Amino acid sequence: MSLGFTEIILIVLFILIVFGAKRIPELAKALGRASYEFKKAKNELSEESREFMETAEKAAEKEDAQKSEESGKEKDRQS
Repeated sequence: MSLGFTEIILIVLFILIVFGAKRIPELAKALGRASYEFKKAKNELSEESREFMETAEKAAEKEDAQKSEESGKEKDRQS
């Protein structure tokens, strides 16, 4: 579903009628700020989840190493 030239012109005219020419720059600025904040929050969440995954993987590796070490000691005791 793509917009043709006529649809775009109708949307622009509707926006001009509803909001007026003076409010359009304010709306564009607000949309720009909102877009920036959204991208910033998305990047922060992405970074935080990556750090969480790395921490969880390190903890799991450490736990696996301890378990394998403990099982090795048990085998030595049984021998």
